[in-house]
Amino acid sequence: MEIIWNPRTIEQKSMEIIETYIQGYQFDQAEKSVVKRIIHTTGDPSIVSAVEFSPGAGELGRKLLRNNPVIFTDVSMIKAGINAGKLNDFGGRAYCSIAAPETAEAARQWNITRAAAAMRLWGKRLDNAIIAIGNAPTALFEVIAMIEKGLIKPALIIGTPVGFVGAAESKELMVQKKLTPYITIHGTRGGSPIAASIINALLYLEK
Repeated sequence: MEIIWNPRTIEQKSMEIIETYIQGYQFDQAEKSVVKRIIHTTGDPSIVSAVEFSPGAGELGRKLLRNNPVIFTDVSMIKAGINAGKLNDFGGRAYCSIAAPETAEAARQWNITRAAAAMRLWGKRLDNAIIAIGNAPTALFEVIAMIEKGLIKPALIIGTPVGFVGAAESKELMVQKKLTPYITIHGTRGGSPIAASIINALLYLEK
């Protein structure tokens, strides 16, 4: 067995292999980049059938990330996984307040999760922003409720909460409501690494 040691060669070879798994799917350039990065992150080619973009969401994300983007995340892992250098190149900032004392206090007062409380506390700061939720379905439920009440108007939701309690349901609700452009993974699969990989895929796009 030949061992490849060069990281760039490994990634290039990986993407060439992944390309064979998405033949026959009708993705535009931005969508294709996202799907390939998701497969690369998960090591699961079958996940391609679970990925959904609202019309134009991939290209919208690419444009948003090139114009002083503001990203709000439900957990620190997404923020840590975003390529900070690329984000900084476009004048972007990423925020996560799940560990803030005021978030914990608000969660206790409102009897909700800290992830949901963080979204509620950000309020109007979420207007025209990218919201990336990779862990907590409660955060996605809260964002959907805030949009329905007319409290916020985000530009894009990257909604990939993971798990067996509320994750699939929160994503299906987002898709059914069609309140905001979105990128998601149907079912129980998801996670913060996937959410970060979606953002990175769009940051890396050359156009």
